[in-house]
Amino acid sequence: MRYLFRPPGTEGASLLGLPWHQPLEEWDPELLITVPQRGISRHVVRFVASQGRVFALKEISEHLARHEYALLGAFEEEGLPSVSVLGICVDRPQGQDAILVTRYLEYSMSYRYLFSRPSARQSVDQLMDTLAVLLVRLHLAGVFWGDCSLSNTLFRLDAGALAAYLVDAETVERHPSLSRGQRHYDLDLARERVGAELLDLQFGELLPHGVDPIEVADSLPPRYASLWDEVTHEEVFQADEQRYRVAERLQRLNDLGFDVGEVELVTSDEGARLRVQTRVSSPGQHRRELFRLTGLEVQENQARRLLNDLRAYRAYLEQKAGAPVSEAAAGASWLTEVYQPVIDTIPPDLVGRLEPAEVFHEVLEHRWFLSEQAGRDVGTTAAARSYVRNVLPSTPAELTTPSVIVNRS
Repeated sequence: MRYLFRPPGTEGASLLGLPWHQPLEEWDPELLITVPQRGISRHVVRFVASQGRVFALKEISEHLARHEYALLGAFEEEGLPSVSVLGICVDRPQGQDAILVTRYLEYSMSYRYLFSRPSARQSVDQLMDTLAVLLVRLHLAGVFWGDCSLSNTLFRLDAGALAAYLVDAETVERHPSLSRGQRHYDLDLARERVGAELLDLQFGELLPHGVDPIEVADSLPPRYASLWDEVTHEEVFQADEQRYRVAERLQRLNDLGFDVGEVELVTSDEGARLRVQTRVSSPGQHRRELFRLTGLEVQENQARRLLNDLRAYRAYLEQKAGAPVSEAAAGASWLTEVYQPVIDTIPPDLVGRLEPAEVFHEVLEHRWFLSEQAGRDVGTTAAARSYVRNVLPSTPAELTTPSVIVNRS
């Protein structure tokens, strides 16, 4: 047998003691953990925990395992939204299939879980928009998925919104760029699979009443087309408009969650033509800014919300001091005086229900709600106490990272 892990380190080494020579179906249940709300897979998939992390093990042919291992590794390096790959085990005894090892995406949810929530009806549009964003990102990177479906996607909360991640890359083809025909074929496959999955939910009485599976699936192509056009179209305007029109376009792309690479502006007597090269990496403008100021690593919408609070706090410090306060000083003070005290109010039995940054976002939302009721600003401290007492306990435990809540199989 041969093992290949990336990068070489303690994570891969900690799994070497597992019985890789045995078929996954025959592994001792004591070695495995159950992951709540996991999706459906056509392969044998098992989950293990080591060093506080959870890993997914999938048994597939060696050719597919090597193919997926290489692709997911490249996706991670490029910042594309996908699960993170750890390694593969090949040349197993008796001609057994290989095992692909990926890191479990913490705080993620399957589409089945999302549709089982009381707010599922309100989540349908959000879910389709999120899937369209994922497809656009992949297509900009020259990725033909070939099996885009809800089952092959995981979703995470991001400041009240959803972020989507590719889970299965077996059928993926990588090209320098995709033709219009390739993109539309991939989109047609996605529409068919989404429709079939939603019909299956409807047959099992898991789809909320009034949600039409075909109507929902048919809404994916126009959502995709609208976003693709916004991200890729060339803009023409008068030369004297160029300064604000360029800034406006870049801001619009950032608001949609896309980074901008190269900007080409061609001027002529007829006006100016703007071409924007959209980066294919996961959104990072606000994430990088927050990390620079505080060292916190969060998702993009969460970072946007936290930065807004940090900037408001900086303005408060400057007003209080009657003098300018540097970004670095404000970031350090906000982290210790505002953010961390909120996280510290979470009681031990509720730690892990949501990502810390998502908790802070919800506390800010709760503060606004309480302040509206009271007719005055109740403050973050009071809002945090009220939130962990009255709101956080109702958050489903299924969203907790499996390394915290797992049950032995």
